[in-house]
Amino acid sequence: MSKKQKKGLVRIGAGAVLLVAAYLLPVEGWASLVAFLVPYAVVGWDVLWKAVRNILHGQVFDENFLMALATIGAFATGEYSEGVAVMLFYQVGELFQSYAVGKSRKSIASLMDIRPDYANVERDGKLLQVDPEEVAVGDTITVKAGEKIPLDGLVLEGSSLVNTSALTGESVPRQVRPGDSVISGCVNQNGLLRVQVTKAFGESTVQKILDLVENASSKKAKAENFITKFARYYTPVVVFCALALAVVPPLFVGDWTGWVQKALIFLVVSCPCALVISVPLSFFGGIGGASRQGILVKGGNYLEVLADTELVVFDKTGTLTKGVFQVTAIHPEGVSQQELLELAALAESYSDHPISRSLKEAWGKALDTARVGQVEELSGRGVRAQVDGKEVWAGNGKLMEEIGLAYRPSGQVGTVVHVAAEGRYLGYILIADEVKPDAKEAIAALKAQGVKKTVLLTGDAKDVGEAVAQELGLDEAYTQLLPGDKVERVEALLQETSPKGKLAFVGDGINDAPVLSRADIGIAMGALGSDAAIEAADLVLMDDKPSKIAKAMEISKRTLRIVRQNIVFALAVKLLVLMLTPFGLANLWEAVFADVGVMVLAILNASRALQVGRK
Repeated sequence: MSKKQKKGLVRIGAGAVLLVAAYLLPVEGWASLVAFLVPYAVVGWDVLWKAVRNILHGQVFDENFLMALATIGAFATGEYSEGVAVMLFYQVGELFQSYAVGKSRKSIASLMDIRPDYANVERDGKLLQVDPEEVAVGDTITVKAGEKIPLDGLVLEGSSLVNTSALTGESVPRQVRPGDSVISGCVNQNGLLRVQVTKAFGESTVQKILDLVENASSKKAKAENFITKFARYYTPVVVFCALALAVVPPLFVGDWTGWVQKALIFLVVSCPCALVISVPLSFFGGIGGASRQGILVKGGNYLEVLADTELVVFDKTGTLTKGVFQVTAIHPEGVSQQELLELAALAESYSDHPISRSLKEAWGKALDTARVGQVEELSGRGVRAQVDGKEVWAGNGKLMEEIGLAYRPSGQVGTVVHVAAEGRYLGYILIADEVKPDAKEAIAALKAQGVKKTVLLTGDAKDVGEAVAQELGLDEAYTQLLPGDKVERVEALLQETSPKGKLAFVGDGINDAPVLSRADIGIAMGALGSDAAIEAADLVLMDDKPSKIAKAMEISKRTLRIVRQNIVFALAVKLLVLMLTPFGLANLWEAVFADVGVMVLAILNASRALQVGRK
């Protein structure tokens, strides 16, 4: 509990004691008024001050104004104890709200406690401890065992186990060695690492994630926007209704004091605190619970969309498959296997695509890139390069058809790289990718969550795409697609959803940015350390497990259920008491329950959203 909350608790306790003392004092008239004004001032001075300050700034109709008006009115009609009690219970509710919100923020803060405090940078032969923001790209830093990795970089020396749980939610550490990339926010567990910095702190993974989480609350869900607008119009309406209740009936039936008391009860009941507080708290809790699972949600609005998802579209490479390609077969025509592999590796030497990397790894030797001249990457087809002054083409069947060469179909499942030089077909290389262990489970889990259709979009050959779709249980597969084709296919699939249904696209966040943007909700898979993924997607999964998508849907649906429960419960109780008030069937104590009691219960229910990500 914070110091502010402790002070609030002491003030409420003192106010309660003083209220009991005033009630027991054998005094009447002005003396009784003064006796009750003391506890009222102790517990309510800040509410009165906020009401006055807000009125001076043009913000009249808020909960402070309602509480001030209702309690002062109670004193004006001689209901001194009720006036103090209403203010006292209101402060109890405010204290409870402060504690609940503080707990939710603390939960996320502890979860995202990944910002490094310092970096050990090597300068002039010395090791200096500096702020991570002072380290430049290219500097060498040392990360000792037990320290957080402060910046993204490349391991120069040392090997160690790195704990990524704060980013991915996974407890199993990963091994890093010289040449491996490491990202900020992870904890170096056992070895000493020398790392060359590749990104400034402002562009590092840890900073991007922190910005994402901190700004998540700015993107409100429809339910949050509804409550904000509702409170803006609802509060002045009920004030004027209360005024009418206090003035109109007495003109016909008399009993001004009684009707004023009913109007005050009406005011206390009508305060929208329960909704204004609990609905944002529920979404904040849902976002925090998802973050605990390594699922970063950019706003409550995306949780709402995810809950209505009917159709999930997947990219293949790096999403449903590991994206780790290996050369499994080489079929040359008129050249040796080594010559074919070397020519393909040279043509792809400037590309960082997984297929290009697999060709270079299969060659296993240093490539003389001086032999490579002009290189042109042909989107969705392959590359054209000058190697030893000859024009070389390396890519899929579409590329061979484009340059007018007959090629040999592989008849095997895998990615095929056909190679041609100087107008002559030289053979093909087969590269296989492995399906992720939890991919099949992920598709089944999505169906269990109510997803009506799952679709695969890939640039791979028809036999490869259809084989993966069949193995995983996907409903449809569209193959041999260029990036532009994927957008067109998503446009068509959007027409298949119901009016309220949504389409989610799951990709690697790098090559699929246009599709991620076009879908109702974009989900980046395999996004650990990927700037493009964090920027393009609405949800970022900080590990590469597709099964986390169903978990995110489960969290979103539970959060939405809690939100709806609070809205229905709060409005139903308030409406019931408001209807009873004109008939004299509700007093200030029922009013206190309908306001503070409902608020406390709604906050308790909203706090359940914080538990959605706990294992």
